[in-house]
Amino acid sequence: MPDEETLLRRVAKGDRAAFEQLYRRTAPWLAVRLRRRCADDQLVAEVMQDTYLAVWRAAGGFAGASVDGSAVGWLWTIAARRLVDAFRRRARESVPPLTAEPSSPAAEDEALSDVVGDEVGVALGMLAPELRAVLQAMVVDGLTVRETATLLGVPEGTVKTRARRARLAMREALS
Repeated sequence: MPDEETLLRRVAKGDRAAFEQLYRRTAPWLAVRLRRRCADDQLVAEVMQDTYLAVWRAAGGFAGASVDGSAVGWLWTIAARRLVDAFRRRARESVPPLTAEPSSPAAEDEALSDVVGDEVGVALGMLAPELRAVLQAMVVDGLTVRETATLLGVPEGTVKTRARRARLAMREALS
């Protein structure tokens, strides 16, 4: 079974079967991740459609261009930016986005804690949710301050302040 990078290279050559396989493999987790950031199913469906259309059109541009260099990281970067764009469109239309409120630790939070190690994972777990959300958007998702502000529905200055507070809290917890 080919991995996602191989499928993307095949998609870049116009292979529809590879695109369908990539979609079937990645759409479920992508939808879950998007729903953690937006509770509006219609908006999530729109972002999913925009994302996969962009993947079809731009697959040739993938060259380890994501934060983690993987195809799924590249796909998530596209989806996260499409979600930010959708939030911006909504803001212009004066309809506030519905944001999802996590009721339990997300699998990606647990995975991040496992990847970075016990000490850092504990420090991340001790952060206030709003600080952790900023770190997740900027560090894990690779979004800019502006994109993070749009995604979280807060001013850019608030994002910068929260990012600084998160760094200080992490430094203190790890020293």
